Amino acid sequence: MLGVRALRTFSSLVAPSSSRVSNNVLRTTTNSLARTYATQFAPSAKDQPKATSLDVDTNVFKTYKPVSPGIRHLRRPINDHIYEGRPVRLLTASLRKHGGRNSHGRITVRFRGGGHKRRVRLIDFVRTEPGEYDVIRIEYDPGRSAHIALVKARDPKAEGKTKWKYILATEGMRPGDVVQSFRMGIPDDTSVLRTRTIRPGNVLPIRSIPTGTVIHCVSLSPNGKALLVRSAGSFAQVVHHEESGRYSHVRLQSGEIRKVLQDCCATIGRVSNLNWKGRKIGKAGRNRWLGWRPRVRGVAMNAKDHPHGGGRGKSKSNKHPVSVWGWATKGKRTRKPGPKGPKNSNKMVIRERPRGKEKRTGGS
Repeated sequence: MLGVRALRTFSSLVAPSSSRVSNNVLRTTTNSLARTYATQFAPSAKDQPKATSLDVDTNVFKTYKPVSPGIRHLRRPINDHIYEGRPVRLLTASLRKHGGRNSHGRITVRFRGGGHKRRVRLIDFVRTEPGEYDVIRIEYDPGRSAHIALVKARDPKAEGKTKWKYILATEGMRPGDVVQSFRMGIPDDTSVLRTRTIRPGNVLPIRSIPTGTVIHCVSLSPNGKALLVRSAGSFAQVVHHEESGRYSHVRLQSGEIRKVLQDCCATIGRVSNLNWKGRKIGKAGRNRWLGWRPRVRGVAMNAKDHPHGGGRGKSKSNKHPVSVWGWATKGKRTRKPGPKGPKNSNKMVIRERPRGKEKRTGGS
């Protein structure tokens, strides 16, 4: 008994106490994140090991000492470069909330309602004005997962909304950077080199973007606004230009490859706030601040509210799992097949996103 007690005393002297290691706020800097942009994939690069959901870099997240249950599991990305002031009033609009109801008063989006009062940031997804714009600051946008950048035109004649704009910030964008829009075409000036146009944040027609370039904010019509690849950390890649000069092939984040008109435009780089997907809400009240109400299970409802509801047990009985509207769920295809499907399928989809076994094996 004496030997066991002495061994415990010796181990307590050698091993450091966990209370000495833990800090009040575990916070690290992001200086290790180099501002490098990979616009092309090197063909000779080695295959990197696939990251799993458990591989989380704790150097870019802020955690808290569990002095209350609401912050025990709270985890936020560290963004020291975000501007902490108010947005530009000229570039915002008031938001009137409807609680997920349409003009007839019917619920179209379930479990929505409440939330903190906010103003809508007016983002320029078209960017038709040419010329250079200076990045003034990077701001937080409560209406989207990505960060936004406030840019100012260098043209002295520009005024109002043509001088000040909000755009989606690319990964690594900081105040002092310069972005430019070549949506109307690249000028014939010899001083405008290709390396100068292929910079993160610049807008180019897809025909002018080299194969392998990482892009985002992809439009689907020559004069339309950006519709694809706009959420935090997402990106697409130009994989092929057809010889006919009409379409280009773009690989989306899901693995789907689809045709896009070469006259459409896209922005170089990847969308900012890459670590947004690794955050943890921490408590139910924080979801209420974001405008989300509790998501109720179907088996917990009455029979009139859901096909799985009712009964004296806590089971859906011998029914196939369906949604609240009676549609088959858990793997039921809701999208029409691709090029090998019926005549009314989406002809622009060359290869559908991997599913099932194909997805688990890496899409090979």
